[in-house]
Amino acid sequence: MGAHLSHASDRDARLRYLALGDSYTIGESVPMADRWPMQLAARLRDDGIAFADPEILATTGWTTDELSAAMDAHHFTPPYDLVSLAIGVNNQYRGRDIDNYAKELDALLSRAVGLAGGHTERVFMLSIPDWGVTRFGQESGRDRGQIAARLDAFNARAARLCERHGVAFVDIMPVSRALGANADMMAADGLHPSGALYAEWAALALPVVRDLIRETPGTGN
Repeated sequence: MGAHLSHASDRDARLRYLALGDSYTIGESVPMADRWPMQLAARLRDDGIAFADPEILATTGWTTDELSAAMDAHHFTPPYDLVSLAIGVNNQYRGRDIDNYAKELDALLSRAVGLAGGHTERVFMLSIPDWGVTRFGQESGRDRGQIAARLDAFNARAARLCERHGVAFVDIMPVSRALGANADMMAADGLHPSGALYAEWAALALPVVRDLIRETPGTGN
C-alpha cells in the first residue's frame, strides 16, 4: 500500500494539524471520518477551536524507520499548529530491537517538534495499543502475555523519550485493553479499532490538546 495522505478540507481554518503514524493513524478498515485524528479535529472545532481537518502521513505496516523515510520524501509546509505521532506497533510486531526503536523514535520526536516550529508544546504522542487482546491477537498463536509485556516496555521507553523532549504522552493502552476485545470496538478485520474505539482515543487526547493549545501563543481562543 502506498503512503496515504489526507489534506485539510477547510482551507479557511486558522489552525493546522499534522498527524504522523501507521495503520492506527490512517484508520485501517474504517471510513475517513472515523480516524482518530479526524475525530479529534472535529471535537476541537466543537469546542470552538478553529482546526482544519488533519494532514495525515501514515500507512499500514510502517515502522519508525519507514515513517522517517516517508517524511524524507514528503513535502511538508511547516510550521504546524499541532503535530501528533503514533508509531511503534510494527516494530514490536516484527520483533525489532527496543533500543533501535528508541533511537529512531528519538529522531522522529525531534523532527515532529521541528515541524511544529520548534514548539514542544504543540506536539503529542499516543501510546501503542495492545493488539494482543483483539480477535486477531487471540487467533495469532502468539503468547498474549509476552505481547503485552513487550508493548508495555515499548510504551515505557516512548513515555520517557516524550518527557525528555517536553512532548505530551497520551496513554491509550488502558482503554485498548479494556475495550479491544469487544466486537463493536473492532473493525471488520478483527485487528484494528472501529470508529467507536477511535472515539475513545480522541476523547483521551482532547483535554491534553486543549491544554497544549492554551499554552501556545497565538493558537488559543
